[in-house]
Amino acid sequence: MAGGWAKDGAVQDQIDASVDEAVARAKSQMLKGESAQFCEECGEPIPERRRVALPGVQLCINCQTEIEKYASVTSSINRRGSKDSQLR
Repeated sequence: MAGGWAKDGAVQDQIDASVDEAVARAKSQMLKGESAQFCEECGEPIPERRRVALPGVQLCINCQTEIEKYASVTSSINRRGSKDSQLR
């Protein structure tokens, strides 16, 4: 049940749009191509099992972990309508 001017299913449409954006963002960040044999950051060998599992990988596990600690993915659109979410 929607209230006001919103159509029925508007909340689900917002949820679906958020999920679709997250999936598209994840797909765009997936690696492609040939994997490196040595890490681009530290020069250590990248294990063959990692290179096979992740085509296009360029970093060893340790360097990838360090980079991911500081990477944050946030949406610039507030799809949640509560006042509390707008104040955060």
